This record gives sequence, C-alpha cells and structure tokens, in this order.
Amino acid sequence: MFEINPTNYYRLQNREIISVNGKTPLISNSSTENGIMGFSNLEPLNKGNTITCSDTTIGADTMFYQENDFIGYSHIQHLVPKFKPFNKAIASVIISVSRVATSKQYDYGNKFNRDAMNSTIIQLPTQNGEIDFEFMESFIAELEAQRIAELEAQRIAELEAYLLATGLKDYQLTQEEEQVLEEFESLEFKQFNVIDIFEVKNTKNILSRDIIENSGEIPYLTASKENNSIGTFITFEEKYLDKGNCVFIGGKTFVVTYQEKDFYSNDSHNLSLHLKHNNKNKLNQLFLVTCIDKSLGYKYSWGGSISNKKIQTDKVSLPEINNQPNYAIMETFIRAIQKLVIKEVVLYADKKIKATKSVIEH
Repeated sequence: MFEINPTNYYRLQNREIISVNGKTPLISNSSTENGIMGFSNLEPLNKGNTITCSDTTIGADTMFYQENDFIGYSHIQHLVPKFKPFNKAIASVIISVSRVATSKQYDYGNKFNRDAMNSTIIQLPTQNGEIDFEFMESFIAELEAQRIAELEAQRIAELEAYLLATGLKDYQLTQEEEQVLEEFESLEFKQFNVIDIFEVKNTKNILSRDIIENSGEIPYLTASKENNSIGTFITFEEKYLDKGNCVFIGGKTFVVTYQEKDFYSNDSHNLSLHLKHNNKNKLNQLFLVTCIDKSLGYKYSWGGSISNKKIQTDKVSLPEINNQPNYAIMETFIRAIQKLVIKEVVLYADKKIKATKSVIEH
C-alpha cells in the first residue's frame, strides 16, 4: 500500500534548523505532538499528505499523518501511498489498525524498522473485494462530528454553570434598573471628602525580587492597569497580607481597581481604600472605582503620584441622597450595566445549548 523510504533531512544541528517563527514542521522520533519537534524556515524536503513513522520504536506509536510538506529526521521513515484517494481520514484508520497490528509484536531488541513495516499486514474494511475507502471516510467523519458535539456540549455546560454561579444568568432588567438607566443623566452628584467615605491605608510592601511567581493563589498587585493590577499569584508570609473587598490605587500610576480578595502589594506607596458604609459590596465599589478615577485622575499621574497624605484633602463626586452618598443607586446601576453586557453572551449560550442538544438527540 505504501512506498517506504527514509525521509530526507538536513545534516545540521537542531538549533540551525528550528526557528521561533518557522512554518515548516520538523518531524522527529517523538510519539507525541504528531512527531513534530519544532518548525523551521528551511525548505521542506518531503511531501505532505503522507505518513511518517520512526524505525527505532517497538510499534507504530510514532506513526502520524503529515498534512503539510515537512523536513525529516534521522530514523524517520516516509510512507507514500500507492493508491488513491488518500487523505487524513483514511490515514487515521490505517494508523489505528497499524498500531493494533504491531502492539506487543516488537521490543527494544526487535525494532519496528522499515523491513518490519513492509511485512506488516493490517485489516481494513472491504466491499466486493476492494478496500472500502468511502466507508473509512464516512466512519471518521461520524466520529469527528460526535466528538465535536461532545466537546461543544461540555463547553456550553461549563458556560451555563458559570453564568448561574455568578448570578449572571438573569439578564432581564427590573423596573427599578430600567428607571435608574433612564434617569442616570439627571442624577444629583455631590463632592464628598475621600476620607469621609473611606478608611485610607498604605499597603504593605513585598519587592518583586523576593517573590516566586505563580507560587500560590493570593494575588500579588502592582500599579499596572493590566489584569486588574494582578501581576501574579504567590505564597508569602501572612503578616504582609492586605485585606480585600476594597478599592486599590497604584500610588505611582493612579490605576484604580476593585480588589475582591485579600492580596499582597509590590509597593507601600499603593493605597487601599476601605468603604466605611456598612453595606459595602462589589457592585457599589465598582461604581466608586469609576468615580474616584474620574474625580482625581486629572491631577495624578507619573509626574504627580498620589499618596496617603495628598488624598486626605481630595474630594470625590458621588450620586447623593439627603446629603449622603446614594449607595443603593450605585449598586442598582452597576447591576443593570452587568445585565446589559452579559445579555448577548447569555443569548448566544442559549442558542448554542439548543443547537447542541438537537445534534446530540438526533
């Protein structure tokens, strides 16, 4: 069924062949990653739509379909089909039955070399005494469709569970939320002293050179605007831990974020603002983040860093009721915005769930 010969390869060191931005596959003796060691900018030396297999193994576990033209490697055999049609689906069946046929037939003293490949007999579906390529293609297509449906169902189930767990499944605006959105432009705002609204603290300080990145589950905050100011997650001494459920301000950059969880900080010039109001939650503090940014952002930058001392005289503009911050309206507004943002995601999820169920059921 195949013309089997050693692959053509460059007699160069790996570092001379492999490039970070390479496009041509370099096929090695590996039994993973489709046998691809890396990619090269050198010209391919072997044609694709064929099969490769290492001759140093104890079976066909390194037998892979190569869709694209490629560069070979020492001890890699090239199986070029003598028949038509040939494609990935047909190759998948041939590779599977070859692995079954060679299972436990070879060992390290008796390798699956080119002679062994040429003498291997495999079983394939036939019709009227001929290999049934059409059946092989339809069989693989059916398996792929089933697998795609299973993966899609799993993905959608995870999305649906997330929406339910986060309370974002319901995107219908209440009458109160609709009213807040309609009347937002006419809301009364008032200037409040920051220190009347928040208890302001300097964060503790852990130098970046003293941490091990990705060593734990506690956020390590920087003054960056990326990833909600989270640089990495670490494990460190508890005495350096700052309390979460607060507004966090990068002292040198004036990046303002809400931090739900307890955290570590990379600079003692950073500030944590803890709302003094009894009903402090994520929603009203997300609103406060924007208010602080809009009220103070114009005066603080890299050239004029904020500090605990400076913020003592600063004011923040907030919606008010009876000369007090209107925390209820803040919470309602943010909840409404969340629903508007999540609506299209939920509708998409519902559509995909319906389509996936239809595929699986039929």
